[in-house]
Formats: sequence, structure tokens, C-alpha cells
Amino acid sequence: MVATDVDGTLIDHDERVTARTKAAVDALIGDGVPFVLATGRPPRWIDPVVDGLGYAPLCVCGNGAVIYDSATDRVLASMTLDVDTLSWVADLAEEALPGCGLAAERVGASAHDAVTPQFVSSPLYEHAWLNPDDTTVARSEVVDAPAIKMLIRLPGARSSDMRTVLAPLIGERADITYSTEHGLIELSAPGVTKASGLSIVAQRLGVEAANIVAFGDMPNDVPMLTMAGHGVAMANAHAEAKEAADEVAESNSDDGVARVLERWWI
Repeated sequence: MVATDVDGTLIDHDERVTARTKAAVDALIGDGVPFVLATGRPPRWIDPVVDGLGYAPLCVCGNGAVIYDSATDRVLASMTLDVDTLSWVADLAEEALPGCGLAAERVGASAHDAVTPQFVSSPLYEHAWLNPDDTTVARSEVVDAPAIKMLIRLPGARSSDMRTVLAPLIGERADITYSTEHGLIELSAPGVTKASGLSIVAQRLGVEAANIVAFGDMPNDVPMLTMAGHGVAMANAHAEAKEAADEVAESNSDDGVARVLERWWI
């Protein structure tokens, strides 16, 4: 099985699946090899990747919190932070990281479930990237329903520094990771990582971890790169991802994923 992160890994800096990458993925799918996306993106942000691939794979979304079938637009499983934990973490974060804003990612039955407001943020939350799906609510409403992720944003800070501050305080009550150094950390339920989500998919497909090739570029990819039989970090990857990988490939803008896949399938 091949599993790959999306941003900074599968797609280039223009957020496109290149022709070379699409050809490599087509070849492995044609050979009967399962291909899975493993991303921090929520299900509703998968469509552009599916369009670029011309193929709708199973997806590990929300850093492992959601298993999503993009072919049928169905959420197959989700793991959430409960309201008590969200409230506790919010209080802790605001005390330890003064000035931070809070947001929560939720999930419905499908990627486009209109009943569930899928991303809600407090008035202090400043986006690290464009998010047209945001619904600004009172701070209390951010933590009043279970969420697949809590996002904590502190503009001007480094995400790694934020994790260093919060991780000892939170302990094992939540998993902390980040996919950008621009002052944004993401919290999931305890034990929920891309590795745990990928393990669910692998079991579903009858694939052993030793037979997984995984690609990634950021600290949220480290558990997946470590659990896979062969972990590949991109040349543009964070140092933590490179240290966890078995191999460092070319960058995402230089078809790094395709270059590795071509060894076996083209």
C-alpha cells in the first residue's frame, strides 16, 4: 500500500497534482496497489486532490481522526475530542499562550454535510491559510460540541515552540502536532495520529505495516513515516520528518513522490 500526505508532499507549490505524479499513481493503481491519502485536511478539502488525480481513494483525514471514502463521499469512522477535554485544553492554552485564538474542526456523515458547521472559530482566531468555510462563533461555542481537532493559533509564534509549551501541560489527554511553523498547533484525541488512522485503513485492506510506503513532510507525518515499512520524507521536509524517514526524496515541486514510485511501477 502507498500512503501519502497532500500539502508539501503529493502536490506542488501551486497545489496541483503534476502530470508525472498522476502517471505514477495511475501505474500503481493499475497494478492493484492500494493508494491512500493521509492528510491533515478535513474531508471537505479532498475534492481538488481527487480531481487532480482522476481517482477517488480512501483517505485518512484530520491527522488520523477521520477515515473517509472519497468515492462515495462517506465518513466511515471518526475519533473526537470530547467537550470536557476541549474546554480544559482551551483554558490551558489561553493561560499558557496569551493572545491565542481557538478553532474546532468537526465532521458530519459526509464531506459536504450542510447540517454540521464543520469549522468554527473564536473571534481571536487568525487563519494560517485561507479558510472560506469558517464560521466565527463565541469562544464558548467553539468547545460546546465534540471535535476531530482543536486548532490553537498564535500569530508570530513558531508552532514548535507552542508545542513545547503545551505538551508537558496536556500530557496524555490529547495528541499535539503541527503541519506548519506559522503559529498553529492541532490537537486530536489521545493516540490519534496519521499512523493510527492508516492502521485502520491497512487492516481494512488486509495490508501489513511492513508493506506500506508512506510519504510526508511535516511533524504530523512522523508517526506515519515511522510505522510504515518504508517512510519517505521530501527534500523540503521539516527536520523531524527527515529524521523519522528511511529515505529523503526530491521536493514536492520536483515530483519527489513520483520519482520514488517510478522505481516500482513505471
